Amino acid sequence: MSDLIIIRGNSGSGKTTVARALHDRLPGSLLIDQDVVRRDMLQTHDHPGNPSIDLMETIARFGLAHEQIVILEGILSKAVYGDMLTSLAQDFDRAQAYYYDLTLAETIERHQTRSQAGSFGPDALAKWFLPHDVLGWPEEVLIPASWSIAEAVAEMSGQK
Repeated sequence: MSDLIIIRGNSGSGKTTVARALHDRLPGSLLIDQDVVRRDMLQTHDHPGNPSIDLMETIARFGLAHEQIVILEGILSKAVYGDMLTSLAQDFDRAQAYYYDLTLAETIERHQTRSQAGSFGPDALAKWFLPHDVLGWPEEVLIPASWSIAEAVAEMSGQK
């Protein structure tokens, strides 16, 4: 059984924290962090056709071929990454998408608790903010602000 878990949301929403906790909860899983691939590995901008799209898909398919649970997390805007995510979802036995559906105010509040808070502030978050950027899949789970990290991990790992 091949599993793909997609965790999406705006910068500062909590998706990376949850993805790392989920990765720890699911031994042998493969965690693909959009920021690591796009910014750290490839040093490319986030625009349609950027090379991180192909590299993330290739890494995810590596996980599929090796029967790993693949966790893919990042902003992963629908306009830029939607086609790739849909293609991946069709090839895994089970694919689940989660989206942090938070307000800009909640995102800013959460960002202020992060180590990156000094690197960029509310103005940058507001510029990047994509409200309700859902994939539109029937089974997509919208994560509300009220969910704790533990609740999100429990939901995503099937251990609620």
